[in-house]
Amino acid sequence: MRRLLRAPWELLKRRFGWLVLYELRNKVLLAPTARRLRRIEDAETARLARELGRRPAARVATVIATHRRPWELRRAVRSALDQTVRDQVVIVVDDGAGLPELPEDPRLFAVSLARNTGVAGVVRNVGIRLTSSPYVAFLDDDNLWEPEHLQEALAALEAPGGPDGVYTALRRVRPDGTDMDVLSVPFDRRAAAHRAFLDTNAFVARRTPALRFSRLRRTPEVLPREDWELIRRYARGHRVAHLPRPTVRYLVNPGSFYTSWADGGAADAGAGGAKD
Repeated sequence: MRRLLRAPWELLKRRFGWLVLYELRNKVLLAPTARRLRRIEDAETARLARELGRRPAARVATVIATHRRPWELRRAVRSALDQTVRDQVVIVVDDGAGLPELPEDPRLFAVSLARNTGVAGVVRNVGIRLTSSPYVAFLDDDNLWEPEHLQEALAALEAPGGPDGVYTALRRVRPDGTDMDVLSVPFDRRAAAHRAFLDTNAFVARRTPALRFSRLRRTPEVLPREDWELIRRYARGHRVAHLPRPTVRYLVNPGSFYTSWADGGAADAGAGGAKD
């Protein structure tokens, strides 16, 4: 009987992809949280824009969301500021915990939300909306970029006939600093319905109305993550490409969700692309 009941689910998974089905469920169950969080996001964006006095802009804006990781944040900010691309602004958005002392740099802007939202998508959306840069990149507060990350991404984006968004390979590292593996999967929107190999730490994209994160309240148990949702949705109307050189050092925390991609796929409970 159990096998008979599971058969329709298996057919739907093969037809549409389990990640797509999970996201449809999320939109039904979590929609009420998104409406309230949209109001918070709008209010905080307006307040912080007044506080800044202007919308920082450069060739590319790097958005760093943070919450209570002062030491890690300083390292992430430094790796962003040390990029070979100098024409950038770095927007640090703290999710209501308060900011530590950060480096003095005219390209760096740091703000705090008035309250903790606990929703990474909302925090990142505020950062996106506070700048008017034509390209936007994303970095979590516990990850690092190689110095050429933005240079390589922008070279691809600005080439004649180039894509609208690119993501590089991830070098995934354990907490002790040793390498775990390199995640490098060519973009295929259909494949992304079945496998969680997309992560915004490696993503740089042209600013369009589609470049916004889901506002659903995703606890660690909720799959797929907002990284997957953003890139796959963005690719619906924009061309996305993969750059195979690893330019991101991605920390895999013990409680992380991550894709075991070496076997060519991922089980329902084992995939994901974001850390706790």
